[in-house]
Amino acid sequence: MSKNSDVIKIAIAESSVIIRSGLAMALKRLPHLRIQPIEISIPSGLNDCMKTQMPDILIINPNFGHFFDIASFEDQYHADGLKIVALVNGFVDETLLKKYNETISIHDNLDLINDKIIKLRDISDDSVDNDTDLLSHREKEIVVCVIKGLTNKEIAEQLFISIHTVITHRKNISKKLQIHSVAGLTIYAIVNKLVELNDVKNI
Repeated sequence: MSKNSDVIKIAIAESSVIIRSGLAMALKRLPHLRIQPIEISIPSGLNDCMKTQMPDILIINPNFGHFFDIASFEDQYHADGLKIVALVNGFVDETLLKKYNETISIHDNLDLINDKIIKLRDISDDSVDNDTDLLSHREKEIVVCVIKGLTNKEIAEQLFISIHTVITHRKNISKKLQIHSVAGLTIYAIVNKLVELNDVKNI
């Protein structure tokens, strides 16, 4: 069984019910991943969770319980393999964030959150995508943009993502498809009905 077919238990420690429940709902919508969110609203709830459920990932507001001491927490629970993620919804000292395995912002979109969870769980591209549908929805969107001649900057603006994310997706697309030219991507897109032949007649 591949890692992405297993249930990933993610505890969310955040006092705001809107942010906490909103993130829990977003996690359930992530493609290819089976997430079991555990909502925690008070510090004693975090203690209970660690003793009874032991999550795979803890997403926590650095100001949870006035101040979350990550070093003391790790010493107390000795949770091997637990990834601790800072939930950023305002200004947080960058030095403090370096102690976490990752950060998630309330401004992150689903694609970015999905990528971060996959990275934290060390799930390979091969286990996330099945043989009949190699590319994710976002990657298909980027393929279409590329064959239409858009630059990385233009793709980023159109899809509301960073240029870095576009470049990462393009590398993943090339790796998955073993296609390294626009002409090759165009043929792939036509064969897989991502675009109509008339849409690319000038390419």
